[in-house]
Parts: sequence; structure tokens; C-alpha cells
Amino acid sequence: MGAFDVLRIAGSSLGAHQTWLDSLAANIANVNTIRSTAGPAYQATTPIVGSRTDGGVQVIGIAQGDPEGRLEYAPDNPLADANGYVRAPDIDLASQMSQLIMAQRGFQASVQVTKNAQDTYNSALQIGRA
Repeated sequence: MGAFDVLRIAGSSLGAHQTWLDSLAANIANVNTIRSTAGPAYQATTPIVGSRTDGGVQVIGIAQGDPEGRLEYAPDNPLADANGYVRAPDIDLASQMSQLIMAQRGFQASVQVTKNAQDTYNSALQIGRA
């Protein structure tokens, strides 16, 4: 490992966690999105993360949720079909919130790794100047 590998690895982690946070934000924002039964429901997204050969991580894909979603009876909704149903996303808000906490903590940990590495490098530079 090179001297600055920790920054590259932590940076890749920051990118992956940011993608996860973005995905969760979109899922949470669309938890109550209603569509007609003629079309697909909002599809929740989940990033798929894989390791890199250099020790970092990368988003290798985005998994899509079920386009069928779930049917809700809402006869007064203008999007309802003849039977009174609309299509809603199959998103578990409690699960999304739990994942949001994990993604946030992972992002914060990667930021802390970056700060600690910078402090270590700065200390080494100070020793070299003494």
C-alpha cells in the first residue's frame, strides 16, 4: 500500500455511501407516491456495492424494486381504476430509516478516517521539518 491509499479507499467509501444516501432519500420521498394500476409503481432503488482490487469499494449497479408495488383501495383518488384501486410502492419506511442511519454512520466514519489520515500526514510533515 502506498502512503495515500487510505485517502483513496476512504474516498471510494464516501462515494458509495453518498450513492446509498441519495437512493434512500429518493425512496423515502416516494413512499407515498400513488400511480394508476395501468402503470408500474415507483420502484425503490438499492445500490449494489462491490470491492475493488485496490482495496476500495465501488457501486457496481442499482437494484430496482418491484414494479407491481401493492394495490391500495382509494376509490376517491382520481387515479383509481374502475374497482377503486391505485398502485403504491412496496417500500418499508422503517427499513429505509434504519438503512438511512447505517448509511449516515458509514459516511461519517469515512470522513473521520480521512481526517485522521490527514492529521497523520501533517504530523509526519512536521517531523520532517523539525
